[in-house]
Amino acid sequence: MRHRTRRALTTGALAVSAAIVLAACSGGGTTPSESGDGGGEELTPVTLQLQWLPQAQFAGYFAAVDQGFFEEEGLDVEIVPSGGDIVPQDALANGDADFAIAWVPKVLGSIEAGANLTDIAQIFQRSGTLQVSWADSGIDSVADFEGKRIGSWGFGNEWEIFAAMAAEGLDASTVQIITQDFNMNAFLQGDIDAAQAMTYNEYAQLLETMNPDTGELYQPEDFNVISYQDTVGGMLQDAIWADTERLDSDEEYAATAVSFLKAVVKGWAFARDNPQDAADITLASGSGWGPSHELWMMNETNKLIWPADDGIGIIDEAAWAQTVEGAMAAVNETGAHLITAEPPATAYSNEYIQQALDELEAEGVDITGESFEPVEVTPTEGGS
Repeated sequence: MRHRTRRALTTGALAVSAAIVLAACSGGGTTPSESGDGGGEELTPVTLQLQWLPQAQFAGYFAAVDQGFFEEEGLDVEIVPSGGDIVPQDALANGDADFAIAWVPKVLGSIEAGANLTDIAQIFQRSGTLQVSWADSGIDSVADFEGKRIGSWGFGNEWEIFAAMAAEGLDASTVQIITQDFNMNAFLQGDIDAAQAMTYNEYAQLLETMNPDTGELYQPEDFNVISYQDTVGGMLQDAIWADTERLDSDEEYAATAVSFLKAVVKGWAFARDNPQDAADITLASGSGWGPSHELWMMNETNKLIWPADDGIGIIDEAAWAQTVEGAMAAVNETGAHLITAEPPATAYSNEYIQQALDELEAEGVDITGESFEPVEVTPTEGGS
């Protein structure tokens, strides 16, 4: 069987703007495999749209490329990054990608606006969003947000904040929402009382920063940390989305979805069992973080996925319902709602991930990570 050479994502390739990459592959889509010279089948091209730049948050996908898991499933996968210039669900809905990675609440808003998309695998089982304040700030819970300067990146990342506030009976107008960059500079400079942070990124940035009062790195005890996972505002995050109409009408696309998910699960299992190697793969794939920060990110990302009691990617009905309820309750500081009605039943499906998991389990792949234990990662200055 003749295969095309597996496509490796290099630092140089990923340095090309996502817009150029997307333009180059637009309209390609998933096509049926064609016979090669030897009578075998060529790899089916697939485009995966990320929601951000290459980093260990997406290690499973890069590992699936690097380890040949996609190729084993008959796929030639192009991973397209975004630096905020591409909205992944829009790229998917517009036909510029075959699959996309995006947070559930963001896509729920797009679905209500008319996008026809389906969550076919819920990779992150837990919310990784935090609100971080100084230890002496008096901000110990969401109820303490009233009258405070609350940092948020916007771009749909703010809805957990508003959902958690709604659950506490706090009107969004009672806080001052401060738009923060994707770093902790404004917080460290005193411009924000409680900053938004991800467990796998911005929180680590704090612990990689020198405390000018001590001459040592900041320590966890220097901060109060509110985890949205521990509130009713916690929402499902990184999921794999597919085109609903294509799933229903195109058998080739539906079959490709299962093959794609099988390779992705193997990629995330590799990242779980080999966190240092997975971090190295993402560094080689274009991540701009330092090696210590990348390993921290890999370790914390694994915690959001594993253990997966029902199998990685299975959408938990209770977690989905909480996300929907929070999305409906959330009202931002301008009075806007994320969604106003329940999403359609087609907004998620366990059909494709369950088929993938059943086949992988029969092959001996550990799909639950029941014995998963995180590694110890010591922060270093600047994440170097």
